[in-house]
Amino acid sequence: MKAKITERALFARIDRKLAKDGERLRRCRSDSRAYAELGDYYIVAGDRNTIETTHVELERLARSLDLLADWEELEQ
Repeated sequence: MKAKITERALFARIDRKLAKDGERLRRCRSDSRAYAELGDYYIVAGDRNTIETTHVELERLARSLDLLADWEELEQ
């Protein structure tokens, strides 16, 4: 059985990792006008304040950044 990681904890892990490279993970509110364009999460380049990536999937991004161990998974 895999250990469950909360969405909030995973968000924090990813944001700390991205901050080292000058990027930030942001959450878009579902009632925002830009929600359809950005998705639940998006990445912003801090130095230029531009949107780098939209429609980010937290678990997939965390695994690609080696922030989620094989025995961990995102709590649904």
